[in-house]
Amino acid sequence: MVKKGLDYESLPSPLLVVWVQCSKSSYRSVNVSVEVLVDNVNDNPPNFAQNHYVLEVNELTPVNTTVGLIEATDVDSTPLYYRLESTTDKYFQLEKPTNPKIVVKNLLDFDVVQKISLVLHVQDTFNGSASNDPFFTSVATITVVVKDVDNRPPWFQPCLRTNLGNAKLCVSTGYKTKVNLTEKEEGALVLEPGPVFARDGDRNRSEIINYRILRGNEGNIFQIDEETGNVTMTKAADIIGPITLTILAFQVTNKDQFAVTQLTIDVMKRSRNPPRFEKERYEAFIYSNSVPESMILRDRSTNRPFRVRARDEDFGSGVNPDVKYEVQYSSYVNVTSDGFMILKRVVKTESFALQLRAVDTVTGEYGSAAVSVQVIPAMAIPSPSNIGYRPGDMALLGLVMAALLVLCLIVIGFLVSLLLKGNSSVRNLCECLSPCLKSALPRSGHRDSLQFTNNGFQTEGDQSRRCNNSIPRRSTFPQAGGRVLPLERRSHCSSCGVYNNHIPKGSPSAWQARKDREDEDEYDKRMKQRRRQGQKTVWFKESKDSSDIEVEIIPDTVGRVEEETEEELEGEMAMEDVVRDPAAPRRESEDEQENLNTEPEEEEEEEEKKGCKVTNKDKEGQEG
Repeated sequence: MVKKGLDYESLPSPLLVVWVQCSKSSYRSVNVSVEVLVDNVNDNPPNFAQNHYVLEVNELTPVNTTVGLIEATDVDSTPLYYRLESTTDKYFQLEKPTNPKIVVKNLLDFDVVQKISLVLHVQDTFNGSASNDPFFTSVATITVVVKDVDNRPPWFQPCLRTNLGNAKLCVSTGYKTKVNLTEKEEGALVLEPGPVFARDGDRNRSEIINYRILRGNEGNIFQIDEETGNVTMTKAADIIGPITLTILAFQVTNKDQFAVTQLTIDVMKRSRNPPRFEKERYEAFIYSNSVPESMILRDRSTNRPFRVRARDEDFGSGVNPDVKYEVQYSSYVNVTSDGFMILKRVVKTESFALQLRAVDTVTGEYGSAAVSVQVIPAMAIPSPSNIGYRPGDMALLGLVMAALLVLCLIVIGFLVSLLLKGNSSVRNLCECLSPCLKSALPRSGHRDSLQFTNNGFQTEGDQSRRCNNSIPRRSTFPQAGGRVLPLERRSHCSSCGVYNNHIPKGSPSAWQARKDREDEDEYDKRMKQRRRQGQKTVWFKESKDSSDIEVEIIPDTVGRVEEETEEELEGEMAMEDVVRDPAAPRRESEDEQENLNTEPEEEEEEEEKKGCKVTNKDKEGQEG
């Protein structure tokens, strides 16, 4: 029997030897040895050497690099099983569950994380919770401190941060300033957006940085302080235009870490006058129901927009193209580059004030003016939907146009029906006006009482010109049947009720008029016959008063048959149909005229083929 508890770990050997002696009186005693093997059981937990560990790891340490080994001990059994727990299971992991080596899982960035806490668990069975055997566990805490290394160059300030894969960059847009021509600035130049300054790109490192001008300083006009970066002038600039300096910033301890930027210096003539508004205070108006994008008004009575202008006396016209307008101390309006003010949002107050600035973008000078905007009572403002014609308006317009078209067709049909039916009043009007319309052709140099012609005194130039002219000219003299009467001899027409220039039927002077027309027809006939024979003739015609005789030379185109286009022939035929009375008898002179017009056509064609030759008879006629 066990006399006291056995501890496997405290025994010098797991094998115990027990001697048992058996004795009996009057017998010999017997000694027996008994070996007892002590079996080890899991009765002790694993233990770490310490409860808390601290590890230091440089940023950008390569992946799978071992950063620490933390083991636990157990007097009962081996192996032990480990598990790593982290608040951010991203950067570290164990090499194996039975090997407590801590390795890097992802790259560390000091700018992102500076300290990481880990918890390392250990137990003496692989899966103790799943078995009935007793098991024991233990834990230890680990703090990983990330160390910042010198891996980034200096960054000029201000700069724009950006990522390029795992690398971090900060890009500077450079610096700029302005100086006057032939003037030396005293002290450090005022730069935009600030003085030249660079800091170490590594967040937890403060390396010393120096500055230097690399290029662009021709003539050594500028210099830079190596420690502070302040830029000063050694002498005045004598050339107008921009000067670009390239500035270098580098670490003193590690010159491999450096950065460059640019400083642009505009050399310009000195501005003597800043921009100034025409007034120091303005008053403007806006309707209370105005919507955004409405324009501020100049006065109450009209809708003229409000506009401001700033003058710059440095310019002859007073207009500086580099002036830009700005609004200060108000969120109700915007100002355009032309000086017009536009409403940004609905106004809910009775008035508001603002300040305008006219800034010279080249020199930086500016002028200001105060504007007081009064909100006046609402006025009806047409909405965009009311502008233009609606579909109903267009439909109504279409109906009106259709009605007018139908009415016009009805009137035209009525007039055509009257003409086709031969209305007596229409016939009377046509009969009355037909001579007037016939005689309405253009005239020149015509006398009512008497006319003469002298075709024999035409020159050779007239003949050649007539032959060379391929397009015949319309005669400017009246035709044979179109005699025009003087106003004192015109009578009152009984049919149409107007004074006419023709002789009505049944008039006492009808016979005399008929005789005059016959004489004129006879003249035309003889003239054409003599022309065919190549002769020139002077024709005389007597009047009632033989003492009053005038001789007039008429151009050679009188009485010739004209070559007319189709449009002219159609127009004359239509006119003849309107003005001629179908019931009136044809005059003899008209029949004769038609015969005369048809006879010489073939002979005239032969004359045209022969050309413009002057015969002996023509020459004799000219000499005569």
